[in-house]
Amino acid sequence: MSRRPRVRAPELQGRAWINTGGKSLSLADLRGRCCVLDFWTFCCINCLHVLDELRELEERHADTLVIVGVHSPKFVHEAEHQAVVDAVERYGVHHPVLDDPDLATWKQYAVRAWPTLVVIDPEGYVVAQHAGEGHAHALETLVSELEAEHAAKGTLRRGEGPYVPPEPEPTDLRFPGKAVRLPGSGHFLVSDTTRHQLVELDADGETVVRRIGSGERGLADGPAETARFSEPQGLLVLPSAGGDGPDGLLLVADTVNHALRTYDPATGEVATVAGTGKQWWQGSPTDGAAREVALSSPWDLAWFEDRVWIAMAGVHQLWTYDPSEDTVAVAAGTTNEGLVDGPAREAWFAQPSGLSAAGGRLWVADSETSAVRWLTRDEGGDLVVRTAVGTGLFDFGHRDGDAGQALLQHPLGVTALADGSVAVADTYNHALRRYDPATGAVSTLATDLREPSGAVLADDDIVVVESARHRLTRLRLPEEAVRVDAVAHRTQRTATEVAPGKLRLDVVFQAPAGQKLDERYGPSTRLQVSATPPELLAGGGGTDTALTRELLLADGVVEGVLHVSATAASCDDDPANPYPACHVHQQDWGVPVRVTDAGTSRLPLVLAGLDPQGGAGA
Repeated sequence: MSRRPRVRAPELQGRAWINTGGKSLSLADLRGRCCVLDFWTFCCINCLHVLDELRELEERHADTLVIVGVHSPKFVHEAEHQAVVDAVERYGVHHPVLDDPDLATWKQYAVRAWPTLVVIDPEGYVVAQHAGEGHAHALETLVSELEAEHAAKGTLRRGEGPYVPPEPEPTDLRFPGKAVRLPGSGHFLVSDTTRHQLVELDADGETVVRRIGSGERGLADGPAETARFSEPQGLLVLPSAGGDGPDGLLLVADTVNHALRTYDPATGEVATVAGTGKQWWQGSPTDGAAREVALSSPWDLAWFEDRVWIAMAGVHQLWTYDPSEDTVAVAAGTTNEGLVDGPAREAWFAQPSGLSAAGGRLWVADSETSAVRWLTRDEGGDLVVRTAVGTGLFDFGHRDGDAGQALLQHPLGVTALADGSVAVADTYNHALRRYDPATGAVSTLATDLREPSGAVLADDDIVVVESARHRLTRLRLPEEAVRVDAVAHRTQRTATEVAPGKLRLDVVFQAPAGQKLDERYGPSTRLQVSATPPELLAGGGGTDTALTRELLLADGVVEGVLHVSATAASCDDDPANPYPACHVHQQDWGVPVRVTDAGTSRLPLVLAGLDPQGGAGA
């Protein structure tokens, strides 16, 4: 095994610990164990993907490995301690979590992106850093090597870890995601996300009629009692084959299974109709037979233009599923994360999480840009994307008025209303908002909700999924909007001071032990660079294969954000194996920069490994 850099791990600092039974942890408490720090924030779909990647590693090395989540917030709401506690339960985090609202530990480890994983050996030294997704195999190899090395040295300590599970709460729903109204009965079907079930409620929205799914995380078809889901979200009543009305068959966005499932209330049967059960990665097919194409965190569903539209949150796109042809295909978005309008296939989204169709428009809750967007056809019949509310990844708040200056905070749901306007589940503002295309105005319909994640119409009322209150809440749509005090925020992250003129960008990638770059079919790396505002870059933007790039900062622009997206593919380095396993590593960075004469002329970003000049995390 090659010699690793020896960098002493900084101490863990934050406001409070979760999942430890009230005990505060230090690095000394973890000495003798392998440790992985997972820097995450609960709004981030890539962070949620990493939580799922870590589950198997956590189980396999339960007596030698401690995973510690370091929650480092992006949005104001994510800095609330109870919101972090809720998120830890919501997403099934079964390891200690440090709540770090001031980014103290983030700064100590020089982290630049969500998610970032830092590996600490049993003697307290940082031995690796990985940004983004796709590092499960590399971590498995490294942890196994550390176990063997430190067992031989006598510095490995086995035993139970510091995780203490919380007491379960006896509520009928637990962090529900979305809801639909069932035809005929007027009952509601709710995705009971944290319990991996669907729950049918009576028309009162409270009385449980039945549960669908065993309640155990997994992917299993069959009867309602034994079927398994994994954090299901969006629900849709499918129209009948003849188009004469709903026939009662439900479609489910089974988010963490990366699949679409059907549920038949008449028989109780659950079946998988789209997705392979594996997450889509760059380079995978984007259209074809529905069961043969991988999906990525489908979050919501809508019926529009005679097919199902999918909010594919995991890759920042909209896809379609055609039940008559049994096919899926990309319809809008490039996989780049951001807010860019225009032709559907060229538009950028950022975690689309809510859909609702009406009047020739498909409304989209674009959560990471705190935006409401819509997709429609232009005069030439081509699909285009437009933005109603929202400006980008870094501005958010609660402000009503003209849509051009109105602000939302990470909305997860949209519901088309009968008058042509759209209700918005403004999740992190704990509010129900309304955008009226006729006037171009945004108003507040209700406040004091708790993380509303969707809503469904019921006669003259709107029924809101109050996710963090574990219930449905029925509201009468008011004729006049509620008045609230306006507040605006920007993402608070320390800007990197860079020198004017030329800036060398280095994405550090070292193939994990036992692997090599996969160059059998051409370059194995990809680097894309852009900026907000675009005028920040006078040169060096665009896409190329080299992970090193010379950027030219424009004169007169003193601050902005560099958007960097990197992908690298590595394969097992075994000449005797004609079919080596391959692995894709990818990450997006949004790096705030400030141009000063004393700034640096090099910007290193770690995709995998340790930056040779900057140590852990550059």
